[in-house]
Amino acid sequence: MPVAIVQMVLGPLQNNVYLLADEESKDAVLIDPSFEPERQAAEIWQRGWNLRQIWLTHGHFDHTQGAAGLRKLFTPAPLVGMHPEAQAWALAYGEKLNFGYQMTPLPDVDIRFFHGQQLSLNPEADAPIVEVREVPGHSPGSVIFYCAQAGAAFVGDAIFRESIGRTDLPGGDYPALLAAIRAQIFTLPEDTMLLPGHGPASSVGYERAYNPYVS
Repeated sequence: MPVAIVQMVLGPLQNNVYLLADEESKDAVLIDPSFEPERQAAEIWQRGWNLRQIWLTHGHFDHTQGAAGLRKLFTPAPLVGMHPEAQAWALAYGEKLNFGYQMTPLPDVDIRFFHGQQLSLNPEADAPIVEVREVPGHSPGSVIFYCAQAGAAFVGDAIFRESIGRTDLPGGDYPALLAAIRAQIFTLPEDTMLLPGHGPASSVGYERAYNPYVS
């Protein structure tokens, strides 16, 4: 299965939105749909891919904002996956912590993520190629998606190049985040590409050596 990764930088907060697709079957997953769902849909249609699922790394509004809109743009509607704790956080705090941006309500969640879960791009046809790892600390229920075949991990806001996610919002936990990064991200192969929710990509080896918070 040849896999492709496409990155889009969208919205006022410059969110990284990712597509992970099987180039043979054309099945695709969209990770952390930020603002501008129409632009995301256009990218998928232009490539001739079939959007099967939407995966959310955590509950902060800028990473979930496009999910409801994308479900309306595709038939059949893609399944939405999220950790139960992230969903609970989003329902409790999402509208209160929108920083002045207009909120789109979170759609129903079809797939509830858990640590160690194995995911397929098309649950009805494909073998699993992605592992879910829990990385609490930035926000309750935060997860990353590790695709060994692509040599990449989609890490949300857990870690950035030479930085880490903020922990000053409700549910943030600085010691828990550092522990999770060490246990769940730094144990991946050193050449694993880290694809964050904002900013440039990095690698496990680079962050182990140069990240001032957890090196």
